[in-house]
Amino acid sequence: MPFYCMTWSAARQGGGMDPAALLDLAVRLARDAGALALQMRAGVETLPTKSSPTDVVTAADRAVERLLVDGIRAARPGDGVLGEEGASDDGTTGVRWVVDPIDGTVNYLYGLPSWGVSVGVEVDGSAVAGAVFVPVRGELFTAVRGGGAFLDGRPIRCTSVTSLEQTLVATGFGYRVEQRRLQGAVVAELLTGVRDIRRYGCASLDLCAAAAGRVDAYYELDLNPWDHAAGALVAAEAGLVVTGTEGRPFAAPMAVVAAPSIAGPLVALLERLHAGR
Repeated sequence: MPFYCMTWSAARQGGGMDPAALLDLAVRLARDAGALALQMRAGVETLPTKSSPTDVVTAADRAVERLLVDGIRAARPGDGVLGEEGASDDGTTGVRWVVDPIDGTVNYLYGLPSWGVSVGVEVDGSAVAGAVFVPVRGELFTAVRGGGAFLDGRPIRCTSVTSLEQTLVATGFGYRVEQRRLQGAVVAELLTGVRDIRRYGCASLDLCAAAAGRVDAYYELDLNPWDHAAGALVAAEAGLVVTGTEGRPFAAPMAVVAAPSIAGPLVALLERLHAGR
């Protein structure tokens, strides 16, 4: 199976492209964005929905993305930016910031704690640094390529579960009715072959939960780049297999992260359950 592939040239560490420096900026931006989102939570205002009636966006999503983009452009004016709420700029440096201002907007809207700010950094299309900040819990997940994964500065590692029957699996659902129908049918069958299912409603936090050993695996269809730009790097650096199904790359369209000991069997099971659907 193809693992999550990230390439990095040592030459890129010159000229302001040091991954550690990029991570420092990502952390600062994520913390500032999280503080603004918390401040706006008391008077949260919903805007017209996006892809479906269940795909909500709030005024805070837009304001937090503006803060992130403004901060990136002030610190690194030539870099590219891609954001969930519409920010898109290719830049000229080969560095691109992929941001989700509030991942888990439905949780945010309802006052549930599982939402976060995700800031990923790519160089020439490959992930090199990422920060996921969870404001309600004050948790910060970070990683740079080749440097390991961390939670609040402490190293984290995935679990070593040895069988599918003992595997706690996180997943998420899309917004379109037909997509949810398919995903619900798959979960109903998967549930009988694993320890249990968890659905937190925030892809970046699902990836980080797997990295921290809070779940053993995570899968989901049709993620967007901002959903996984930071979290997938954290997962990979925590030792998880980060891959797709049917020989395809990660998140094209299936995203799977799993402890190495059960990654093969889980991918095979997901392929079987999705076959012909």
